[in-house]
Amino acid sequence: MTAVRTNPAEFAAPEAVNAIYQRSLGVGLLFGVASLILALVPATREQFFHSYLLGFMLWLGVSLGSMAFLMIQHLTGGKWGMLIRRPLEAAMKTLPLMAALFVPIAVAGLPYLYNGNHEAVGGWSGWLHPDAADKHLVEMSRSYLTPAGYGGRGLIYFAIWLGLAFVLSRWSAEQDRPPVQNLSPRFRTIAAPGIILYAFTISFAVIDWVMSIDPHWYSTIFGFIFIVGECISALSMMVITERILLPYQPMASLLKPKEVHDHGKLMLAFVMLWAYFGFSQLLITWAGNLPMEIRFFTRRLYSGWQVIALGLVIFHFAIPFLFLLSRSWKRNPRTLVILAAWMIFMRFIDLFWYIEPSFHKTLTFYWGYLLDLVVPIAIGGFWLAFFFRNLRSRPLLPVYDLHAQEFLEYVAASHD
Repeated sequence: MTAVRTNPAEFAAPEAVNAIYQRSLGVGLLFGVASLILALVPATREQFFHSYLLGFMLWLGVSLGSMAFLMIQHLTGGKWGMLIRRPLEAAMKTLPLMAALFVPIAVAGLPYLYNGNHEAVGGWSGWLHPDAADKHLVEMSRSYLTPAGYGGRGLIYFAIWLGLAFVLSRWSAEQDRPPVQNLSPRFRTIAAPGIILYAFTISFAVIDWVMSIDPHWYSTIFGFIFIVGECISALSMMVITERILLPYQPMASLLKPKEVHDHGKLMLAFVMLWAYFGFSQLLITWAGNLPMEIRFFTRRLYSGWQVIALGLVIFHFAIPFLFLLSRSWKRNPRTLVILAAWMIFMRFIDLFWYIEPSFHKTLTFYWGYLLDLVVPIAIGGFWLAFFFRNLRSRPLLPVYDLHAQEFLEYVAASHD
C-alpha cells in the first residue's frame, strides 16, 4: 500500500485565505455602510428591503446548497466530494450569519414586502393588510400568513438548519484527531433524514419569503426550483474555491482533472434540472390558463421583463449547457471557474426576475435598482468573510477519515 500523509498540519489552508478574508470583510463593511444609509432614507427604504430579500436569498442559497451537497457526499462516499468537503462545511457554517441577517426582514421588512402592489399588472393586496373583499386571503392572513407565524416558522427553519449544521460540523471535527476511523455510518444516520428535512423546510421557507409576496399565486414546483438553484450556487462556489486554492499546497497536489470533471458533470446535471423544472412550471401554468395563475408569468413575460426571461433561457441554460458538454472544459479548473462565477451571477438574475416584477410594473431604468447590487454585495462580502474564516480554521482534508485515507492513497498512486 502506498504511504500517505496523516499530519493535519500539512493540509492547512494557505495564507492567501486570510488575505481574502480581510478583503471580503472590507467589502462587506463598505457596502454595508452604504446599504444602511440608504435604508434610513425614506425614499429608498422600500426598495432597500426588496434588494435585501434578493441578497438574502442569494447567499442563503449558497449556505443551504452546500449543506445539502455535504449530506449527499456523506451518503454516497464518493471521491468527487472529498476535496470540497471542508469548503462545503465552511459554507454551511455561515448559517448563523444568515440567521442574524433574517432578523431585519422579520422585524422591519414585512410592511415593505407583503402589503401587495395595486400598481402592478393585475394588482393585488398583500397578506399583511388584505382587502376585506378577498375573503380567502383574509382567512389566510388570520390563520397562516400572519407576522407571528412568519417569524415563528422562520425560527423553526433556522433551528433545523443550524441543528443539522452543528451536528455535522461537530462530528467532522472529531476526524481531525487520531486514530483513523470510519465515521461514515454515523454521518449517514443524520444525512439521510437531513436531506428530507432540508427539502421540506426550504420549500416552505420560499413559500413564506418569496411566493407569498403575491399570495394569490401558487406553484407546487416552486420549492424544487429553488432547491436546484441553491445546489447550482453551492457547486459553483466550490469550483471557485478550488480555483483560488489551486496555486497553493495542498490543493495543488490533490486536485486532479477527474475531480474537476466530476464537479463539471454535476453542474451540467443541475443546469438541466433547473431548466426542466422552470419549463414544467411555465407549461403547466400556461396550459391551465387560469387568471390567478397566469398573471405571475404575464407580469414577467411582458412590459420589458421578457428581456430578463429570454436572458435566463440563453445565459442560465443554453450557453452553460453547451459549454458543459465539452469534456476538456469540464476537466480544466481554469476554464470551469469562469462558468461557475457566471452561474452565480445568473442565479442573482434569476432571483431578480422572481422578486422585482412583483413590485414594478415595467422593466425600465430605475436608479433604485442600484440597491439590487449594493445590498447583495454587502451581504456577499460578509458571507465570504465568514466562509474564508471558517475555511482556515480546519485542515482542508479530514486526514483521519477512512475515506480520506483511501483518497490520499489514490492521489499518491497517481503520482507513481
